[in-house]
Amino acid sequence: MSSHTPAEANHQAPQFSGGASVATPGEGPRKARLAILLSGRGSNMLSLVQATKTGALHGLAEVAVVFSNQPDAPGLALAAAQGCPVASLPSQGRKREAFDAEAAALLQQYAPDFVVLAGYMRILSPAFIQPFAGRILNIHPADTHQHQGLHAYEWAFDNKLAETKITVHLVDEGLDTGPILAQEPVDLRGADTLAEVERRGLAVEHRLYAQTLAELIKKARHAERSQA
Repeated sequence: MSSHTPAEANHQAPQFSGGASVATPGEGPRKARLAILLSGRGSNMLSLVQATKTGALHGLAEVAVVFSNQPDAPGLALAAAQGCPVASLPSQGRKREAFDAEAAALLQQYAPDFVVLAGYMRILSPAFIQPFAGRILNIHPADTHQHQGLHAYEWAFDNKLAETKITVHLVDEGLDTGPILAQEPVDLRGADTLAEVERRGLAVEHRLYAQTLAELIKKARHAERSQA
């Protein structure tokens, strides 16, 4: 059973950036626009795209763009095959602040309500975070109070943990230090290979990310209605 936890105390729901939540009479609230960022294969991206079609995000969100800092990332081709707009900007050899400012400007053209990191292998600088402050989400395969940064599944496996926690959090200017939105434990007992640890963790990641984002969108909608 999920131990899905609510947003931390005093965290306010972000507001949609694209204007009023009601488009036209009879159509209901407009869908939140997602910019999904990846650097590799895109398994979390695919689960989010599917969730917008038939899962937890159906009727709540749409994919505005799938973006990568690696133009040859396999996830871009997978996103295009799903009918998603795609964009890329090579980061190799670029200074972080300059690249992030250009990437943020590119993404702003798609008017995203939320920026969703899905295997985006870069530490974001203030040049990227500030334009989307409070609206950037990340999923981390560990309790962020226990392990930050890369290789979280390796850390759990090497330390023979009986349990790890998948964490969805907002992104701030620290490394995996933003407010926690949700966590769910992963039972690792009997997982005697790293591949099995990753398999169990990814099964939780793919479900929890969409569920948490759906709850955040609903909360933002409620806040908009309250202020209307």
